[in-house]
Amino acid sequence: MIDFCLFGAGLIGSVHAGNLARHPKARLRYIVDPRPEAAQRIAAQTGAAIVDTETALSDPSIRAVMIASATKTHADLAMAAAAKGKAIFCEKPIDLDIGRTDQCLAAIEKAGALFQIGFNRRFDPSFRALKQRLDAGEIGSIEQVIITSRDPEAETEEALAGGGGVFREMTIHDFDMARNLLGEEPVELFATGSCLVLPYYAKHGDYDTAMFVLRTASGRQCHINNSVRAVYGYDQRIEVHGSNGMLRAGNRMPTSVEAFGSEAVSRDKPLYFFVERYMDSYYAELDHFIECVLANKKPDVGASDGRKAMILCEAALASAKSGRFEPIKF
Repeated sequence: MIDFCLFGAGLIGSVHAGNLARHPKARLRYIVDPRPEAAQRIAAQTGAAIVDTETALSDPSIRAVMIASATKTHADLAMAAAAKGKAIFCEKPIDLDIGRTDQCLAAIEKAGALFQIGFNRRFDPSFRALKQRLDAGEIGSIEQVIITSRDPEAETEEALAGGGGVFREMTIHDFDMARNLLGEEPVELFATGSCLVLPYYAKHGDYDTAMFVLRTASGRQCHINNSVRAVYGYDQRIEVHGSNGMLRAGNRMPTSVEAFGSEAVSRDKPLYFFVERYMDSYYAELDHFIECVLANKKPDVGASDGRKAMILCEAALASAKSGRFEPIKF
């Protein structure tokens, strides 16, 4: 049994809290959040105690921390936890600044702390099965990867202003999947962004609609398309084309029932948001983290994956402004 402290009692923190509460090898002992009402809500559901950071990290019985707090707190909490010998699960991104990210990673490495980054899509059952079949050579040599990622609705202006922007908060998942599926690191990236949904994205120097092209040294290509508006639900699809065929993982629906009538054939719309769509993957990534802590082994998705995804985010921002392909230097 691993005793956990959860930092952050927002939406993603609530998802992790629920998974910790139902995992047979985990126990949520502490919650740390500056908002009393949010912390109390999770505490009432899980029986965890609400404490401050110092109390949580100074307790030797706490073997692992889950950092699901505001992005600006991730690096400081990760370094503090590493110094106390805790295993660390950290939501993406580690930090919005590459220099600060490198400082955090150096502290984690110096402490020898076990670290997993929250790229939950790697653990989605369908995406994981696609990756396994890809690695088994089912479609031969990889030539193209196509990733569609569209949110059902835009975030609020307040959330946009307080976060890292669409590329760093949304596309970062797609960049990680691109690296995972291409089988080679990208060497250059082109990005183009527009504001077609809500004017406050432009007000904050951001984009609500974007496309990206990545290329590896051997010429493999990846196309990613993002939008913050998909009126039909949470649109999450992957397609990989190779020399011997194609693999595709589509959207998840509430049911598989289809209706056939004289006017049309219809089925359910995709699941509406990430909590429902990736429910299985959030639990699977937690299970993987717990098994790594118990076995003292390196997680499949680590700190360097978080760093490389952020480098791709920065290259995408530069490309969207310059209108040129940007070289990738990891």
